[in-house]
This record gives sequence, C-alpha cells and structure tokens, in this order.
Amino acid sequence: MARNKPGSGQVRIIAGQWRSRKLPIQDLEGLRPTTDRVRETLFNWLSGELSGARVLDCFGGSGALAMEALSRYASYARVFELQKSAVVQLQNNLKTLKCEQADVIAGDSLQLLAQGPAGQRAVKDKESAKGFDIIFIDPPFRKGLADNCIRALTTYQWLNADALIYIETEAELQALPVPADWTQLKEKTAGQVCYRLYRYEPSTQQAEQPQPE
Repeated sequence: MARNKPGSGQVRIIAGQWRSRKLPIQDLEGLRPTTDRVRETLFNWLSGELSGARVLDCFGGSGALAMEALSRYASYARVFELQKSAVVQLQNNLKTLKCEQADVIAGDSLQLLAQGPAGQRAVKDKESAKGFDIIFIDPPFRKGLADNCIRALTTYQWLNADALIYIETEAELQALPVPADWTQLKEKTAGQVCYRLYRYEPSTQQAEQPQPE
C-alpha cells in the first residue's frame, strides 16, 4: 500500500531532447526507480532501436524508463501503473515535458495486459491495435510478477516481430521462463539487481498471424 506523503525524490533524464531534466517522483512503497548506472547501460544496449519505436512500460513506477525512451525519440509510450498517486505524478511530469505521445493507464498490469493492445479504448494511441517494439518489465521484486508478465505478453500478442524486451529482477532469480522464440542478447548484475535484454524472433508462420481485433 502506498504511503500518503509525497516524496522529495527526483528522476533525471540522461540523454535526448530532455537531457539532464530532473522530475519529481512520489515516495511510495515498492517504488524502485532504475538507477542512472543501469539505465545508461540499458539505453546503450537500445542505441539505434529507439527512434520511432512504440514502447510499453509494464510497471511504470517513476516513469524513468518510458520518459528516457521518449526523450530519445520513441514515437509513443504506453505506461501501466497500479498506484494512483504515481499515475498522477507521471501524467504531471509528461505535461511538464509537453509530451503528448504517451498514455499512462492506472490499473493492475496483468489485468491490463489480458485486454490486448487494443483493450484500452481511451488512449491517444492512433495505432492501438498494433503491438510494441520495446517492452520494459521492471516489477516489484519477489512477487512472481515478471513470470506472469512474460506469459501475458505472448498470450495476448503485445509483441511486434523483432521486439526488444528488457527485464529487471532481483539478482537471486537465476532463471526466467522465457519462450523459445525469445533470444537473450545481454545480461548484467549490479548489486541486488539482474537485468537482461531479449529479442522476440517469431517464426514466419507466427509473424503472419493476424492481430486480435
């Protein structure tokens, strides 16, 4: 449950059009912004893949990953976040940045994923039925959420062919139940955090399947 007091924390955008901008974040239970060091490594991995990409942030939290991607010219980001005060802060930060290429959706991420890409009817996204090119999975630790999120992404067809999937988990979680058509590209550990990057490489038959309406 979220604490009621607002925090004095900030998140800093590292590079791109909003480089070095600092934005406030809420002091909420379970909120664990990805550190600058890890984010810098991640976005080095994603270099060359972000411009024009459709981004899905499954556990928004501070919004650091989605805003960094948008700063580096992703075309659109959809962010899921359970805690309402974090949703309001994210929406306010996007207004501060004058960013209109994002939707922050309040709710349980697994329930939202089960609706499929076109399930959130009130989004600004004009291509809402399409999948996503870059997916961030950075859930609260030790709740089994990463495993369930991986299953939902594949079951409900959120991934475009060749999508990149970033997963950040507790370091002691040695193995992830990723599908056979996810190829691991990178893996690093920093303190208590392990982070990995995968690419979705469907077979030709899978890639040609129609998206759900």
